[in-house]
Amino acid sequence: MKKLFTLILSLLPITLILGQQKNIMVMEIKSEIDAPMKRYVDLALKHASETKAEIVIIEMDTYGGVLTDAKEIVDLIMKHKSPVWVYINSDAASAGALISIACDSIYMSPGASIGAATVVDGSGQKAPDKYQSYMRSIMRATAEENGRNPQIAEGMVDENLVIEGIKKEGQIITFSTSEAIQHGFCDAKVESIEEILKRNNISNYQLDRFQLSGADRVIAFFLNPFISGLLILVIIAGIYFEMQTPGIGFAGFAALVALILYLVPYYLNGLAENWEIIAFFIGIILIAVEVFVLPGFGVAGISGIILTLGSLVLIMINNDTFDFEFVPLNNITVAVAAALGGFLGGGILLFALGSRISNTRFYSKVALTETQDRKAGYTASSYDASMVGTRGTAHTILRPSGRVMIGDRIFDAYTRGEFIEKGETIEVISDEGTSLKVKSVQD
Repeated sequence: MKKLFTLILSLLPITLILGQQKNIMVMEIKSEIDAPMKRYVDLALKHASETKAEIVIIEMDTYGGVLTDAKEIVDLIMKHKSPVWVYINSDAASAGALISIACDSIYMSPGASIGAATVVDGSGQKAPDKYQSYMRSIMRATAEENGRNPQIAEGMVDENLVIEGIKKEGQIITFSTSEAIQHGFCDAKVESIEEILKRNNISNYQLDRFQLSGADRVIAFFLNPFISGLLILVIIAGIYFEMQTPGIGFAGFAALVALILYLVPYYLNGLAENWEIIAFFIGIILIAVEVFVLPGFGVAGISGIILTLGSLVLIMINNDTFDFEFVPLNNITVAVAAALGGFLGGGILLFALGSRISNTRFYSKVALTETQDRKAGYTASSYDASMVGTRGTAHTILRPSGRVMIGDRIFDAYTRGEFIEKGETIEVISDEGTSLKVKSVQD
């Protein structure tokens, strides 16, 4: 039906059909085909439907990308109700060729090319035959659906296929503009989108060039690996300072905001899977159990760190449940560097600035820095009598929180930041709130 409508448009001036200005939406595919690009195409086509665009034109210049994302883009294009044309303004290689073949009409600029759709893995090497077979079937079916030669489409993937007069064994089809026109994979050679519309007798039109909304541009900003590393730093430092200063709230709030800004953009772009997010929170819980419940540093703490760090890395890369076959090695390296940089940066921040933060003017504005003494009328203590000055022993390791034994009773306690081993003598230096603040005493 879409092809029929496209044919009618090419034969009759559109102004005679409806007699009003036509809305033509233009979108761009000029980068790697990946999850963010898939979301961009989805948003663009939804915008086209909402604005009732009669024709969508894709301006393309890409060397390809992830096969699974390209297939989903093809499905979106094939389901779109109005005609979708593509203007190849240089290259439509690999996944770009597949997306182009899915469009109702193909136009190419002088010197452009289409083809070379052999599937490669993350290192750039040819992928196993099962992936080539899948790509051949998609190319063949997509070309056939749009009235193009399915054998030629398959020849863009399969080097062993022989097509008389077109392709020899051992070659992959990559058409120039004139070759694509000759073999039915290009409708015409043009130099601009305006020329495409002129060729189709469309003169009364308005070009609507799709742009991401402000919110979507903000989301794209937070997908930058450097920004992700900074957010990881804030998450780690925030959690640590929240443990250091029970009840302050600000550090925990900062960590929560950073976590939301980290997870939401990756989730909306289809990179953060549910299981990866769950793994992150399980890691945090295991670390908390190690700090507050279990003595020593063992399986729970190590497992928590591995899960937390591992999930942060996996969230950033487009893996298919631990299948990294089509994830570029550079993407993995950047994700690991960003996560490790955030962790190490957080550790450096803790050691270098931890003791100084409480003396800053900003800290005094967001946290209580004055002592609320009993002599001034404050009665925040939950104990029957003052515990300050009493001594006991560490019932568990304090890192910096844990439990202490005073007399025959066990109390929750925390230190000023230092670690205290189990069995060491401690002295209470503050009993405000529900936990005792203690220090180590050397007998």
